[in-house]
Amino acid sequence: MKSGKKRAITGFGFVLLMVLAFAIFAYETLHTVVVKGVSMYPTFKDGQKVLVCRAYWLVGQIKDKDVVVLRDAESADGYIIKRVYKMAGEKVDEVNCPRNWRLANGPFVVPDGKIYVLGDNRAQSEDSRYFGAVEVKSVLGKVVVRR
Repeated sequence: MKSGKKRAITGFGFVLLMVLAFAIFAYETLHTVVVKGVSMYPTFKDGQKVLVCRAYWLVGQIKDKDVVVLRDAESADGYIIKRVYKMAGEKVDEVNCPRNWRLANGPFVVPDGKIYVLGDNRAQSEDSRYFGAVEVKSVLGKVVVRR
């Protein structure tokens, strides 16, 4: 009889430990961010909430077409949301290259350690065409769920 009670306590302790571990994991890796502006329209609307994950081992490494949240000191919220257009080493087409890039220099290639991001609503988006490629380390996470 004693061993049955011991197992129940051990089982309960294990479940409690797992719930605590998941809560810490979720708090540290998942964040809700509110979309501001129309630069990602029609994918995201102003005021829409998105869930961002920075546990790349869980959601996969950053790649072309992912939507990411970037740290941005100039933004009122301290972040911006953009779509990854090109990764380090990839060429950016002439239409989307940085505004200050001279085509006489040849194709614009995203430098190592950086990504090139664009808003889905190109006409209303300030993105890498204006501020250039951004450091990968400025990525706060990938958007994994939209509400």
